Amino acid sequence: MNIKYYEDDDILVQRFSNNPIVREVSQGWNINVSYDKDGNIVQIVILEAKEKGLYPVIPMKMAA
Repeated sequence: MNIKYYEDDDILVQRFSNNPIVREVSQGWNINVSYDKDGNIVQIVILEAKEKGLYPVIPMKMAA
């Protein structure tokens, strides 16, 4: 997995594989999910990630 944040544009890109993207689906106006030919998620792009509180990623504490 590869995560990149583009600060100037406030865009977070999470890349899960190097498979070619064959389909993209918008999950609201600021989240796009890309899939390969087998339906596996290849990439998720989040616009205005910091503004929406999705970057930086802060690990959640698990309840004991």
